[in-house]
Amino acid sequence: MIEGLLVDLVPYGTHYVDQEHTWHNSEAWFWAEAGFRPFRTENAIRREHEAWLEQREKQPPNMIMFGIQAKDGTPLGDIALFEMLPWHRVGMLGAAIGDPAYWGGGYGTDALLLMVDYAFSWLDMHRLWLSTMALNVRVLRQMEKVGFAPEGRRRGMWYADGAWVDDVVYGVLREEWAGRAAMIEKLGLRAKA
Repeated sequence: MIEGLLVDLVPYGTHYVDQEHTWHNSEAWFWAEAGFRPFRTENAIRREHEAWLEQREKQPPNMIMFGIQAKDGTPLGDIALFEMLPWHRVGMLGAAIGDPAYWGGGYGTDALLLMVDYAFSWLDMHRLWLSTMALNVRVLRQMEKVGFAPEGRRRGMWYADGAWVDDVVYGVLREEWAGRAAMIEKLGLRAKA
């Protein structure tokens, strides 16, 4: 477990798979999947998860995934480092807070700070990046406030709600990262009472 102020990062397991059906069929996955609004049954999600676990056992993992857990133990979502290129020490971040009731409360920011710190301090990564739809204003603001720099725009990348939408790419280099403690201070992030 990696302990934060508002959340902890814990092994992603069955407790999270049980929540995926609700999360995948909510507004959360519109943002996580760049405008895609699938309806997915609980059985389909379980089959996909089982196939994913089986595939991970057959080949070296190219992803590190954690469940995001509130301090009271409530599963909130997941966060992952994937598309890793170990020789180059780079990787892509992806995260989702599945329950909109927890949006805007700092939970995603705390999880992101934990994951970035883990990637740079424990995994010795050189560069982290992520991308999101230009419509995803919450994530665009979050990236800039936690020290990621805009690196590019892929025009007309996603089809969301009947319109073509750009993809915005953000990145941060290890030497640019101020560190988790400095970011917590800068953002005024505090544990909930």
